[in-house]
Amino acid sequence: MNVPAELSYTKTHEWVKKVKNKVYVGITDYAQHEITDIVHVELPEISKKFGKEQPCAVVESVKSAFDIYCPISGTIAEINEEVVNAPELINQSPYEKGYLFVLENVDEEDFKLLMNAEQYTKTIEG
Repeated sequence: MNVPAELSYTKTHEWVKKVKNKVYVGITDYAQHEITDIVHVELPEISKKFGKEQPCAVVESVKSAFDIYCPISGTIAEINEEVVNAPELINQSPYEKGYLFVLENVDEEDFKLLMNAEQYTKTIEG
């Protein structure tokens, strides 16, 4: 499984990437592989606030629907319209083109509770 070292991770298989004041969020390569063929995505509304670990999006595959949890507290700054129109991007490029949304006004303390790549790898290999 691809687990980029520069990202942070949650136990529920979301990844987080901070770029200046924006925080990109998506699901991991492991998660998209387990979900299989993603056919539909429901993303949160822009400007909506979420607490850490609050359900904020839904990813549907041919098998089932899966809640996506907000990895850190913050406000939705933007959503990735491309994955709404082409959900398969999450399967094809989970860490780049397949990101789900961007947070702003995040709780910096929440970053301390995320896993690094090594910790996450141990979790999925468990």
